[in-house]
Amino acid sequence: MALIINGEEIDDEVIEGEFRNVKGHYERMLQVSCCERDQEFRGYAKDNLISRVLLNQESVRRFPTVEEAEVTARLEKLIAEAGGETQFYMNIGMPYKDEAVVRENVQGGVRLDKMLGDVYGPEPVFSEEELHAAYERDLPLYMTEEMIQVAHITKNLQGAQSRTEVFKTMRDLRTQLLAGADFMKLAEENRADDQQQIDLGWFKRGEFMEEFEVIAFSMGEGEISPVFTTQLGFHLCTVRGRKTPEAIPYAAVKEAVRQRLLEAHKDAKFNELIAKLKSEAKIEDTEPEEGGH
Repeated sequence: MALIINGEEIDDEVIEGEFRNVKGHYERMLQVSCCERDQEFRGYAKDNLISRVLLNQESVRRFPTVEEAEVTARLEKLIAEAGGETQFYMNIGMPYKDEAVVRENVQGGVRLDKMLGDVYGPEPVFSEEELHAAYERDLPLYMTEEMIQVAHITKNLQGAQSRTEVFKTMRDLRTQLLAGADFMKLAEENRADDQQQIDLGWFKRGEFMEEFEVIAFSMGEGEISPVFTTQLGFHLCTVRGRKTPEAIPYAAVKEAVRQRLLEAHKDAKFNELIAKLKSEAKIEDTEPEEGGH
């Protein structure tokens, strides 16, 4: 075994599964390619597993027994939230109903929640001064999103001989725009039909195709874009207006500020517990270092 925590052995298969999860996360964030950080990710995976095992061990120590009624109530709630028993078992990746295994897992969740309730203690009450100070300190978190108003000209391959022909047409239109032609008038003259929208109105990031937004949000007001493509065809666009982010009034986000402070309180208590458990644990990692013999 590669990892033993207070005498509890962790299967290599479990470590590999967690390693794949960690690496997959970083791949989705576009922060890794191939294998150059595998050793680092394996370390993260082991640390995650160590924390989970220690939390489970501590919760069993503090709450060795859990009432069956509590387990039943939690399980019934989970099934209801999933939309029924069949969907619940599908969601957890169990191809057949095994209530004993599920109840054991749910029991662990109930036990962990009880322990964390002990660790977090009573919910702190924050003064108005503390809340307002947190709002001022974290003001970048309480801003409206940047918005732009965009108009565009778009053409696809319908009725054209080739992509080159469409590109040349769009490039010629851009030349006219750069020479001072009115964008809205030129767009009106060159739209495919009456249903084709020219003024896209106001929008924020995440509401349009990424390829379109990357161009549009990088432009200044009144600027003419280069010719670019998306899955819908060739585009030219211009930014007609821009709303820069503004601070949301304190009164409108007061509850969000309180919740953020509460989460910070819980995170601090949780991290203190993990550090304490790790300092007192006997952790054996028998896997050789990369390059070792």
